[in-house]
Amino acid sequence: MSDLAKPTQSRLRSRAIRRWFTRIVLILLALGVAASVVAALLPKPALVEIVVVRKAPLTVTVDEDGRTRVKDRFIVSAPLTGRLTRIELQPGDRVAADAELARLLPLPTPLLDPRSRAEAQANLGAAEAGYRQSQAAESRARAALEFAEGDVEKQRRLAESGAISQQALARAELELRTLKDEMASATFGATVAANQARQAQAALGRLDPDSKSADQMVLKSPVEGVVLQILREDEGVVQAGTPLLEIGNPAALELVVDVLTSDAVRIPQDAQTRISRWGGAEELTGHVRRVEPKAFSQHSSLGVEEQRVNVVIDLESPYEMWAKLGDGFRVETSIVVWKEDDVLQVPVSAAFKQDDQWAVFVVLGETARVRHIVLGERNGLTAQIISGLEPGEHVIIHPGEQIADGTKVAPR
Repeated sequence: MSDLAKPTQSRLRSRAIRRWFTRIVLILLALGVAASVVAALLPKPALVEIVVVRKAPLTVTVDEDGRTRVKDRFIVSAPLTGRLTRIELQPGDRVAADAELARLLPLPTPLLDPRSRAEAQANLGAAEAGYRQSQAAESRARAALEFAEGDVEKQRRLAESGAISQQALARAELELRTLKDEMASATFGATVAANQARQAQAALGRLDPDSKSADQMVLKSPVEGVVLQILREDEGVVQAGTPLLEIGNPAALELVVDVLTSDAVRIPQDAQTRISRWGGAEELTGHVRRVEPKAFSQHSSLGVEEQRVNVVIDLESPYEMWAKLGDGFRVETSIVVWKEDDVLQVPVSAAFKQDDQWAVFVVLGETARVRHIVLGERNGLTAQIISGLEPGEHVIIHPGEQIADGTKVAPR
């Protein structure tokens, strides 16, 4: 009997062990499920994009569309009333100085009228006075240019010896380039004025009954250049002073950019400018020559009335780079209004307004904390940090509504 009882007790003990093992496994499974449920219910860290606050160069620009414009242009007009022959020239044609542009045939009564004679004499006097004035302007420009050339040579020697800064030398060289442009414009003006005097003299001669050239008047080009546009192409009677065609030098281009008046007041004299999307592979460079003093009203694409003002820019890149640019071409410009090489900065998308102050979310460990900051200069992508942040700190960019002070975060 005792021998039969031993196997039975052993089986009972095995069954008890299996039951306890099963219970333990079930308890562990229950604890695992409970832990999973708790973990699922616990808040997860928000995934965010993080950038490091750093120092780097920062440039602030005013970006606007502009158009090219020939600096020096001359409109050839009919000096007398007469019958114009057909103008055969086309826009883009090159003409030499004194080249024939058109012919004016006589109308007997108007061309021999005493009143026309008096007007022609007055026009001749005005043209001669204008010629003398243009000669004086050309002389002044030549004298200023010669002085600037000597001054630049002296400044270069001083810069080589370290007596002056490279910035002072750059200003002198910029002044020299500007004076060269002014000299070219003055020479152009003197040439045009001389031609006007000759045309006025020819017109007066046409009214002389003893003149042997009473059959026609030849209108000649005042300067060498390119025909920009034909204002009167067809043959027919024209009145004195009627514009016929426009001539200019496309190699003497400037840019005209209209900007908001609030931006214009920030543009410094001789501000550097980048010109892009003009059709070439490389960006062009230039500098601001003048911000015009008078603004004008213009409606934006959204219908909002804006006050804008023209900014005139001179090109600095070699003519060979932009030789295909013409009058009235569209370009995109970026005028530099502020630039520093070592600026503490963050992306503009990291900053937001809170209680009328700028703020960012700084990541401390795994927690986002609100930090009020003071912003300085900014462009479309980056803002200068005046105070509130230190180099090396981490901030969140594009913070969503789920981010608040104390939120757990993790990098995306």
